[in-house]
Amino acid sequence: MQVFGAHYDGCCHLRATDALLAPRLHLDLSDYLPYLINRVGSALVTRFSGQALAGTRLNIATWRVLAALSSKAPLRQIDIAEITSTEVSTMSRLVTRLVHMGLVSRTRSTRSNREVVVDLTPKAAALVAQLIPIAEELQATAMQGLSKQELALVKRALRRMHENLTRAQA
Repeated sequence: MQVFGAHYDGCCHLRATDALLAPRLHLDLSDYLPYLINRVGSALVTRFSGQALAGTRLNIATWRVLAALSSKAPLRQIDIAEITSTEVSTMSRLVTRLVHMGLVSRTRSTRSNREVVVDLTPKAAALVAQLIPIAEELQATAMQGLSKQELALVKRALRRMHENLTRAQA
């Protein structure tokens, strides 16, 4: 059988001689948006973890929970999962870890006994107050050389791309 100019052995294996003749696909990572976004995200996580989270017993996932709660607490556990783009089952484990660390409280919702509401403890609020300036400084470092207009365009584009991808999942 011939597919895209390559010959298969009747099952699913490409013969070695034909593999050399098959057209070679090429992905230019230097211009591939998911790669570029991941590189920036990885660099931010590495720097923030080293500068801010070292010695706190937090990792980037638990930090995201605290950061989400710092702006909108209390929140339902399912809403934190949505805000942080974390699987619900993973969020449950993260919140349990933070409860054991004394950084969040978890209670049943007054609206529904099936919903869990999470809030920061005073200990977490103090920790977050120390970490936010480091996060903001790192963001400023990442944005160096970008005008306000460029930054607004980047943020708008990233939000739109996220909407496109989450809408496509639904």
